[in-house]
Amino acid sequence: MAEKSPRGLADVVAASTSISDIDGRAGRLSYRGYDIHDIAGRISFEECVHLLQRGTLPTQAELDGLMAELADGRRYGSVATTLLPYVVKSGTPMEALRTLVSSLAIDDPDAADASIEADRRKATRLVAQMPVLVASYEAQRSGREVPEADPELGIAGNFLLQITGERPAPRAAELFDECLVLHADHTMNASTFTARVIAATLSDMHSAITGAMGALRGPLHGGANEAVMKTLTSIDGEADAVDQFVRDELAAGRKLMGFGHRVYKTEDPRATHLRRMSEELAELTGNGRYYEFSRRMEQVVLDEKGLYPNVDFFAASVYHALGIPTDLFTPVFAISRMSGWTAHVIEQHEDNRLIRPDSDYTGPHDQQWVEISKR
Repeated sequence: MAEKSPRGLADVVAASTSISDIDGRAGRLSYRGYDIHDIAGRISFEECVHLLQRGTLPTQAELDGLMAELADGRRYGSVATTLLPYVVKSGTPMEALRTLVSSLAIDDPDAADASIEADRRKATRLVAQMPVLVASYEAQRSGREVPEADPELGIAGNFLLQITGERPAPRAAELFDECLVLHADHTMNASTFTARVIAATLSDMHSAITGAMGALRGPLHGGANEAVMKTLTSIDGEADAVDQFVRDELAAGRKLMGFGHRVYKTEDPRATHLRRMSEELAELTGNGRYYEFSRRMEQVVLDEKGLYPNVDFFAASVYHALGIPTDLFTPVFAISRMSGWTAHVIEQHEDNRLIRPDSDYTGPHDQQWVEISKR
């Protein structure tokens, strides 16, 4: 009898990559060899995009060139513009944005070009277009216009401007920029694997990214940050009510989102930074309720279950403090992860092999056909 494969492809190497790496036991994450603790808060999201998509941290001239490309690429075409009011009425944010991203291919000038050079141009446009799509979705459902992008602001600052209608405080923009860097890539997670499987068939960039967004939508992946915020806002009372709430949830066998990770056996290194950011934003805004709730919940879960927070846990209170609606948390994750997804699609196309795993068959054998009248 053949040995069964691990469930969920645990520890199975699906592809070789030079984009990012994780050491789950040591709690380390690196982008192209740079430890996340060394670059978080030190490089801009645009620098991170260059690193992931083009392989190196940019020189100033290279960064200036990328910034110009991003500014040129942020406007999306007529098809997405036409679809926007319909998907706002009929879908959740991730359903709507998945459809809009797919439609971008129709107006993309490189849609039919399968070269690596065209992939890179499409990748840059997708990074530029995604935050504008999310802001356009929010503006459409709120009945207002999207403010014009400010050339003095980067992707992070312009997104906060366009999502809230107000120019963000410089420190808020810096902290959100750091969030985008922290979420940019994370090796062979479910959405990235989905993108690479699709790309491996030699399908196009937009198809691969649309599939990745479908995977990200799930509550066990990108949707977890929304679930964390809903949990925090469901707790009545002050911080001392958190302890009993958590113990009641655990006693009832209910899962608390934002804790534990399939790879990390210690604290998620991204959570280290997001905890600090949540505390700083609590001080900046004068509202520490959800930071305090998060810290109490973190301690009880660690004491009771020995689980550490993952990237989704403190991201929830950070995004909330920045004025981002809760149901847009997962789309915001997609804004950042677009940089990593597109980098992986480029890498897959550069040295492609069809991804075709085997499976363990668990059904019956030697069944005998019976004519339908005798069944």
